[in-house]
Amino acid sequence: MKIESFDKNLQEKSTMFKALAHPARLAILKYLASIKTCITGDIDMEIPLSRTTVSQHLKELRDASLIKGTTEGAKRKYCLNPERIKQLRAMFDELMIDIDTGESNC
Repeated sequence: MKIESFDKNLQEKSTMFKALAHPARLAILKYLASIKTCITGDIDMEIPLSRTTVSQHLKELRDASLIKGTTEGAKRKYCLNPERIKQLRAMFDELMIDIDTGESNC
């Protein structure tokens, strides 16, 4: 079944949750949240993966707009995108309400 067969809301949730579907991306989000500021430099020093692999994960997070990245000279500056993080929380809460079955009869 094609993804276009599903409503836009589910498509957006799927895209957003896919961006979270790797422990390295979760670690990057947690790291950026813990420093509470934008970071210029090598996030790969904090994540136990190669620089290239970390860059690929950063791209996935940028594509989902969960982080912001700007170029300053030869370096990139990264930080969380607070508005998108709020949207993510709302999407997750909405999904949990939608699939909450209460008591199961299985």
